Amino acid sequence: MRAWLYSGAHGGLEKNLKLHSDAPQPPEHLKQNQLHVRVYSMSVNRVDHKIPELGVVSKAVISMPAAPGMDFCGEVISIGSSVTQFKVGDVVFGKLDKPSKFGALGEIIVADQSWVAKKPESVAVDDAATIGVTGLTAYQCIAKNVKAGDKIFINGGSGGTGVYGIQIAKTLGCTVSTSCSGANVEFVKSLGADEVIDYKKQDVAAALKTEGQVYSLVVDNIGTPSNLYNESHHFLQPHGKFVQVGAEPSVGAAASLASRMLLPGILGGGKRKFEFLNAFSKQDDFNQIAAWMAEGKVKAVIEQTFEFEDAPKAYEKLKEGRTRGKIVVHVSKP
Repeated sequence: MRAWLYSGAHGGLEKNLKLHSDAPQPPEHLKQNQLHVRVYSMSVNRVDHKIPELGVVSKAVISMPAAPGMDFCGEVISIGSSVTQFKVGDVVFGKLDKPSKFGALGEIIVADQSWVAKKPESVAVDDAATIGVTGLTAYQCIAKNVKAGDKIFINGGSGGTGVYGIQIAKTLGCTVSTSCSGANVEFVKSLGADEVIDYKKQDVAAALKTEGQVYSLVVDNIGTPSNLYNESHHFLQPHGKFVQVGAEPSVGAAASLASRMLLPGILGGGKRKFEFLNAFSKQDDFNQIAAWMAEGKVKAVIEQTFEFEDAPKAYEKLKEGRTRGKIVVHVSKP
């Protein structure tokens, strides 16, 4: 099969990807609950390059040479003996549960049936390919933590997770505040944001403190400003929760995360409930997001698409850090 492979990522994943026309396919023999999927489209995520760029550590996690990519939409081409929800020819979407040797920048992947859902007919392939990491993360941050009428704050509203988060929160009946740069204010308002803080003009924590304890949930997609959690008792209700999404793979970030999770407020830690969320593939969650998309309540926002031959450019674009929504790569023809 064709696949973009890397054996290391020194200097950046995008500089180490090589296109192979005869790359090894995943094992032909499937476990009873697995599917082979021919990938039509995939979308790129920061985890795709951050883990390979850890260097020696990455080789303990991923067998190389490897193809990056976790999000996908494609066609089922074979099924394991216990698979009953899907059949050959179904178009499905989902997320590989972790970076692996056979990622979505290869034409064929292996997925557990619990990691995928059927694509509604009215949802475009490219749109479905964006749901995996960011759509699922936004849903799992918000859906279990809110009720209609709650007010929530999403730190970082214009990126992949923020775009889905704003729309999901509005669909669930919440009032949504978010942060972004001034250039994206009208964009996030078009997604449903009720209030917007321009982080280039205002101190985010200070702006939130002026409102008082009105928020039920804070979702931090960014990790900055660094004082946001420790100051959150000024704007989160006593029963409110602070959910952090992702973290930079560094010693400093790990120490900061550990202090948030373990240091009590009396010793200088935060005074509100804290959760670090790692999204795990769940078919019911995928089905709900896809249903909302089919109903027009939630939409995918795609900044740019790339053809397979230009896949490294997708990671170059992602690393610019100014993407509205998602970046998609076409892997094979439907």
